[in-house]
Amino acid sequence: MVLLEFSMTPLGKGESVGKYVARSLEIIEQSGLEYRLNPMGTVLEGEWDEVFDVVKQCFERMRKDCPRISCIIKVDYRRGHKGRLTSKIASVEKRLKRKLKT
Repeated sequence: MVLLEFSMTPLGKGESVGKYVARSLEIIEQSGLEYRLNPMGTVLEGEWDEVFDVVKQCFERMRKDCPRISCIIKVDYRRGHKGRLTSKIASVEKRLKRKLKT
């Protein structure tokens, strides 16, 4: 399974790009993949081809009206492990013996 964190931003569209992020989140939600939105990007969990397909769909939608796009992608692959969106955080919380802000 793969955890993929990405941030895709249109350039030249002003300071606030929330409407473009919202369009990407619609694509992500329709994919059925587990995800977490955070202030700096979105983390997807799934198989390699699934998560990269979602990123491609977000890119294809954004490029329809955005002539320049910046995208940052970070990938963590671990064979056979599911549920890492929550288990990685739970592991750290267990060691600290307290809940963290997520």
